[in-house]
Amino acid sequence: MVGYSSCLSLRFTFLLSLSLTASYSAASRSSLSLKSTPPPPPKTPKATPSDLLSLLGPSDLSRQVNPLVASELSSCFKFLVPFPPAASGFGYHDKGRPTSRKLSGVGISSRREEDQLIWWPPEPVLELARLAFDSGGDPDAIHRALDPSIIPVPDIEDSKENGCELTRTPYGRRFLSEELNLYLEFLFELIVARGPAVGLNVSLNRYDFFHGHLFLTTDTGRLGILFHAKEYPAYDKKVFPYYMGYCQKGSDVIYDDSMNLRNILWLAPLPSESPKSWAAPGVLVVLDARPGGIIFRDLIPEYVNIARTIYEDDLGTVAVDVNYLNVGGAVPDYQIFIC
Repeated sequence: MVGYSSCLSLRFTFLLSLSLTASYSAASRSSLSLKSTPPPPPKTPKATPSDLLSLLGPSDLSRQVNPLVASELSSCFKFLVPFPPAASGFGYHDKGRPTSRKLSGVGISSRREEDQLIWWPPEPVLELARLAFDSGGDPDAIHRALDPSIIPVPDIEDSKENGCELTRTPYGRRFLSEELNLYLEFLFELIVARGPAVGLNVSLNRYDFFHGHLFLTTDTGRLGILFHAKEYPAYDKKVFPYYMGYCQKGSDVIYDDSMNLRNILWLAPLPSESPKSWAAPGVLVVLDARPGGIIFRDLIPEYVNIARTIYEDDLGTVAVDVNYLNVGGAVPDYQIFIC
């Protein structure tokens, strides 16, 4: 019996040794595996509309944006006018501004003058920007600058015949300052002219490019307009199988990658606390909402991602809609209607 007992004891000792060895080996492999696995890459924080606006503002605001967010957002900016002006040799200084150019309605003679009209618009535009800032972002500051005269919106390109109401109200108004109205026309025309350079081909018609939303930013009261192009893409069973109502009827706007560029942002120069100085120059930029980009991921609601729509309400308080409509027939005649 002693031999049998010794045999069992040896077998138990051997099995226990194997078990401990296996456990140690597994633990060692696990430890090695943990040590050799690289750490996961840092996750980019979610971008906000405030981040976007800050990057297009003075340096003290742009520096507050998370560097990863700033890098991704910057990759989605397609500037129609160089930003900042200093990068193009314009000589912008935080404490002042060059003399603004008067907009007379005649043709602009050079690209340089067009750039300057974005960086430092005519005096009536700067005055409106200052009013918006001093009011703390109150839309009534904009409303008080409008002419009270009512202008009925006519039938634009047979829209009413199709039951389409293009504007928020059946009537529009204009600013008391004619130079302000001319500046709005200038913005529409400049976007059409310079868009192709960044891949945005748009036409001034009721299906494509005819309106923007004038807003005042929540944090700073900065004046801006969010333009929307490609407003009514044509129904297509394969690429855009969506009915958008009466205004879509007759559209020839093709749904393609250019939809990624349908949001265009203009920001007026940002005033500073000092009544005669400015914190940042004006901006005109196309916002690239390509799938996979941070704007598409974080700033566009999922339920409208097919249309790549950034909402003006997310950027600030909307004061009015700005429409540039062809009231002519065979001969185009574009006019501003503020609704």
